[in-house]
Amino acid sequence: MNALSNRREFLRAATLTGAGLTLSNRLPGAKSKAVLVFTKSSGWEHDVVKRVGGKPSIVDDVVNDMGNKYGFKVGVTKDGRIFDSKEFHSYAAVLFFTTGDLTTLGTDGKPPMTPQGKQTLLEAVQKGMGFVGVHAASDTFHTQPDPPDLSNRYIAHGDQEDPYLRMLGGEFIVHGREPRLQDANLIVHDPKFPGLEGVTSPASFNEEWYSLKDFVPDLHVILTLDTHDMKGECYQRAPYPVTWARSHGKGRLFYTAMGDRPENWKNEFFLNLLAGGIRWTIGDASAQLDRNLKQAAPGYEEIPPKFPSEK
Repeated sequence: MNALSNRREFLRAATLTGAGLTLSNRLPGAKSKAVLVFTKSSGWEHDVVKRVGGKPSIVDDVVNDMGNKYGFKVGVTKDGRIFDSKEFHSYAAVLFFTTGDLTTLGTDGKPPMTPQGKQTLLEAVQKGMGFVGVHAASDTFHTQPDPPDLSNRYIAHGDQEDPYLRMLGGEFIVHGREPRLQDANLIVHDPKFPGLEGVTSPASFNEEWYSLKDFVPDLHVILTLDTHDMKGECYQRAPYPVTWARSHGKGRLFYTAMGDRPENWKNEFFLNLLAGGIRWTIGDASAQLDRNLKQAAPGYEEIPPKFPSEK
């Protein structure tokens, strides 16, 4: 099969199959108001992005419903070749719920991104495409090497961090084990951010909480995790950001560490916040971004202790 035939086959599959790209059934709108949902799992595949029996995943369905409600089109794919296609550039924003090194085939067996595709993504955001990272988006493209003992994750890499994570604004270290899920309080630092209207601080939420590090200095922190009384070594640290926004060149970037539990994809607080972040990245909602990392999370540079088995 020649190169042209390969490309035609990819585009045909991307349009027609659940393994590739599918679009919501909304009436055609401006291309600039389309959002690409990318859920390839080169590492752990979360339940909320699994496609069982060829059906759309929970994330696929929920973001599609958001598009129907708020007026943006939605494309969904696990196929990393999308970033080498002309179609990628028709999107106003891309949403990642991903894991691992996406340039490898990995766990889900879906076609990986190429190294050039990764660079295309980074450049597209720099030039104005929006980016939404959900939960495991920070468990993606870890700064190398990333050995099984996770030792390199307990080091602050700063400017030497993987450029994807530098764009995102922070990196996942580890999450709690026993319990894996727990209730915690979220401190709201920007109650005017889209989707947080009427939310009072603190807001209680049950989640698989990510312990994060290497926060870039220009974050606009929206929510911090109140770590007081939380169980687990990875939370033995000062409160730290778990939801933020920032500008990356001309692009708008939003990240929230929430979204592991299938139940939370029915939770009004989470869904309103995520929809607000998406709408902000595509320019359909406004927010005032002040750099408040040091004020919102004075201890943000703290690295938590390792689990005993990882010493």
